[in-house]
Amino acid sequence: MPRFYTLLLVLALAPGAALFGASPRASRPGRPGARQAQKAKSFGSAMIQPKQLAKQLKGPEASRPIVLQVGFLSLYRSAHIPGAIYAGPASRPEGLAALRKAAARIARNREVVIYCGCCPIDQCPNVHPAYAALRSMGFRRVRVLDLSENLDHDWIAKGLPVVHGTAPL
Repeated sequence: MPRFYTLLLVLALAPGAALFGASPRASRPGRPGARQAQKAKSFGSAMIQPKQLAKQLKGPEASRPIVLQVGFLSLYRSAHIPGAIYAGPASRPEGLAALRKAAARIARNREVVIYCGCCPIDQCPNVHPAYAALRSMGFRRVRVLDLSENLDHDWIAKGLPVVHGTAPL
């Protein structure tokens, strides 16, 4: 019987835990926290902010980076950054193979920006393997789009341009 009461107590207190800072949202971007520290440690200066990328994509074609969406096809089809090439989910072997195939046609000195958009970048299963694969292929100008929450929150809701419902390029 005591275990039952302990479980009830834990369940009863769990919703209130957010009041005391135990919520995963407690370390949202802009506030000091584990999420910001993890991002800085993972990619450092390779991060690019959404507004910065949107500005670059409006510039002269020769100076625009190549944008690769390394997430799931359903995300790409629902909304993606204009001009983004669907490269497959890098968390899967077939996705990494598709990424390598797409990257094989890109000059190694070009700036390449990768993004997934499924979830916060520090939790994304696709961005880290894609970044590592591109670096191992000799790309030195690989950037990672800083999506602290997801594509919807950090790109679409900010009014940045998207393309809806198209097949992969």
